[in-house]
Amino acid sequence: MVQIKITKENSSQRVDKYVRKYLNDAPLSFIYKLFRKKDVKINNHWVKENYILSEGDELKIFVTDEQIAEFNKPKKIEDIKTNINIIYEDKNILIINKPKGLLIHGDISEKRITLSNMVLSYLYNKGEYKNDGKSFIPSPVHRLDRNTSGVVVFAKNLSTSQTLMEVFKIHENVSKSYLLLACGKVDENGEINVPLLKDENEGFVKVGSLANGAKSAITKYKRISYSSDLSFVEANLITGRTHQLRVHFAYINHPIIGDQKYGDFKRNKEFDNKFDYHYQFLHAYKIAFYKLDGELAYLNGKVFIARINNKEINILNELGFKNPAETQYF
Repeated sequence: MVQIKITKENSSQRVDKYVRKYLNDAPLSFIYKLFRKKDVKINNHWVKENYILSEGDELKIFVTDEQIAEFNKPKKIEDIKTNINIIYEDKNILIINKPKGLLIHGDISEKRITLSNMVLSYLYNKGEYKNDGKSFIPSPVHRLDRNTSGVVVFAKNLSTSQTLMEVFKIHENVSKSYLLLACGKVDENGEINVPLLKDENEGFVKVGSLANGAKSAITKYKRISYSSDLSFVEANLITGRTHQLRVHFAYINHPIIGDQKYGDFKRNKEFDNKFDYHYQFLHAYKIAFYKLDGELAYLNGKVFIARINNKEINILNELGFKNPAETQYF
């Protein structure tokens, strides 16, 4: 049997999720068999899988020492020397300027060199992450495409993760601004209010209608500058749908330069040949929080900015773009 005292850090989550994390190498069938056989106990009472843990709870898992040795294994921490560009850090959050081409989570093409692994390596070496199978694993609270650069927020503890994931999910109390380079002359100001429908099998998003299951998607934007039949644009996500900006700007016939899925492929090839630029020109430039309650209220009014990289600045300068407010975007 193993007995664990639930700390504040590990409270406010379902007991089955905690047991799965503790016995991290056990099959799911084994985990839920423990509950069916009433081999999980809180404060000397049998509980169901959906019990929410509280600080001070005494958790008992009736497994053998051999099973603990087999199923409770530390997560492998990759020793990655690559530097991460930290914008801001405190005891609750870590905000990073992610480069283009880097996955946040691993996929079939890359499992080791990911932003999440870099963050775990960084925090583990600092002594802030305990790789004991019980502690919270620092994780991102929102998404960013592999080929989109910019602001990514990581939570260092469970309560911060739960709060911010809900904030980003409903898209309230947070604003997200992007910089992008679009084909053609975009209107000086505009709003794109077009529902989007995701094809889960194809990984493709298209314009749809609410009646056929599409979700509301709203983007507001302003043109910063225009040159060489390209528009440098600041866009603000009112909703946060997958590929929202990429699909919305393609929909208004101003696709984002370098977008290999929804863009102008001929224009992309010309741009790549001229500037040796292989990504979509899309950058998560700014995140700001407001009206947060509780322990994260100190973030209210804070604005976190990720500068675009030097290569993109040089491209914009070569194209003839002028910075309307000194250092504001560049």
